[in-house]
Amino acid sequence: MRRRGLLALAGAAGLLPRASWAAEPVAAWPEALRREARQILDGAAADGLDPDDYRAGAIEEAFRRYLHHLQFGRVRPADLGFRVAGAPEDGAVVESALTEALAAGRLQLAVQKLVPPLAQYRQLREMLGRYRVMAGGPAWPALPPISKRLEPGQPYAGTAALRDRLVAMADLAADVAVSATQYDGMLVEAVRRFQARHGLESDGVIGRGTLAALNVAPAQRVRQIELALERLRWLPHRSGRPVIAINIPMFRLWAWDGGAAESAPALSMGVIVGRAVRTQTPVFADEMTHLIFRPYWNVPRSILRNEVLPAIARDPGYLIRHDMEIVSGQGDDARPVAATPEALEGARAGALRIRQRPGPKNSLGLAKFIFPNDDNVYLHGTPAQELFARSRRDFSHGCVRVENPPALAQWLLKDQPAWNAGQIAAAMNGTKTQQVNLTSPVPVLLYYLTAAVSPDDGLLHLAEDLYGHDAALDRALKARRSR
Repeated sequence: MRRRGLLALAGAAGLLPRASWAAEPVAAWPEALRREARQILDGAAADGLDPDDYRAGAIEEAFRRYLHHLQFGRVRPADLGFRVAGAPEDGAVVESALTEALAAGRLQLAVQKLVPPLAQYRQLREMLGRYRVMAGGPAWPALPPISKRLEPGQPYAGTAALRDRLVAMADLAADVAVSATQYDGMLVEAVRRFQARHGLESDGVIGRGTLAALNVAPAQRVRQIELALERLRWLPHRSGRPVIAINIPMFRLWAWDGGAAESAPALSMGVIVGRAVRTQTPVFADEMTHLIFRPYWNVPRSILRNEVLPAIARDPGYLIRHDMEIVSGQGDDARPVAATPEALEGARAGALRIRQRPGPKNSLGLAKFIFPNDDNVYLHGTPAQELFARSRRDFSHGCVRVENPPALAQWLLKDQPAWNAGQIAAAMNGTKTQQVNLTSPVPVLLYYLTAAVSPDDGLLHLAEDLYGHDAALDRALKARRSR
């Protein structure tokens, strides 16, 4: 199978390759350029970089190091266990930009050329500045405790402090007056907005989770945004091709048509990702090639051994109730065999397979979206639609369940007139399994940002560090400083 990493869509996807920085001695620059370089390096924090990284050594070398960090990041994704395969690192991109800037006598031109051109990067950079202002102000006192949960309409001694907190985070207008003793009215609506932005149940009820999120210090949010900016420097740049992007910790999928990188997404929907403890959804990129209506679900061996076979041992009617069968051979035309004890042992040994027939009970739903990869991860539907109502949605075995498969199928097949909404619905609710190839592969990016400006509402959203990837990146960045 093919395997591509976050940065391996260059070429076919029209995305920029990853390069490297290799220090080479350079002649001293004129004093005017040295002053400009120092001014730029002193402002590196605006991009979530650490100005102290550029204090030592010759200013010329420090500036080249800064440009490399700005373009590619300070930590390689592979160093954190992401199995990525970028282009060979030769430093050509940084050197070219710097050479042009030196010739023009303006180093800012190199910065403009190498800063990630993603709209998300620019938006997060702006949010970083806002949260730095908050972090530089007086420390936030903890909000008055709540016994269990604070319901709308109940008395609360902390309404004034809560109002100030919500105003600071732009969830409440500064000119809104609130009750001095009662939790109600616009204060409740502001809490709902805050909850929606922080991946919490948006019910206006202040429980333990909401109170904890409200008490997070701005400095912690600053670091969260800095880590997101570092991750954005790893990502392939937008090309003119359609693309599907899935932010794992925010449980969200967006799809963009080809064209301007600043365009609004054509599609947005919730997703369910892999469980945080055992079956995390990997971070990588690949290209979707086809989709399957009414797919079979071939039970993976780990699920077979750990879940399905033990369930059959407890309940002999398990296969029938879940519309499953034992089969011999590969492919959808494999021959079903009787569910005898011998056949079950054959399935345990790997000589036979257990699969779930297509239909409404199928764990993949009525559509499966394929981008071949070594992790055997793909997008698919689900019969458990009620799970999308939950704010935290890490329930899968690693694949990504999508909320609206018909809409995703229609977007993917929009250039094939035979596959309109009616035909897609007929295929999903028909009697046979059908594979439909895309006319052109579509890049798919599974990425990980716990701080992001949502394309849906333009607001800063902050998520839990679901898989601990932020904590690992933070440790890696601190380890760099200690060496």
